[in-house]
Amino acid sequence: QVQLVESGGGLVQAGGSLRLSCAASGSIFRFNAMGWYRQAPGKQRELVAEITSGGSANYADSVKGRFTISTDNAKNTVYLQMNSLKPEDTAVYYCNAVKLRHYWGQGTQVTVSS
Repeated sequence: QVQLVESGGGLVQAGGSLRLSCAASGSIFRFNAMGWYRQAPGKQRELVAEITSGGSANYADSVKGRFTISTDNAKNTVYLQMNSLKPEDTAVYYCNAVKLRHYWGQGTQVTVSS
């Protein structure tokens, strides 16, 4: 049973920073990729950033240069460092892992005030 538990969301002013964490049950080596998605009210869930088991990272154009995805394999954790946050980054952020299927965390709210 795969469990993904996110933490680190909250309220921040525009221009501020937050770091999201996603702790996975078991070794994250078994996943082909891990990533972060977000869903704003009235919008579809979208990919924010993902990192493959080989270490290649991919970002949405809207967050390139501001967000960084990373992993700590010893802690079975994936992080999303978010800098220079904008009000349009406000959303529920979901951790995702892929191995034959997608696994999802419960989501963590990020609110950026202007």
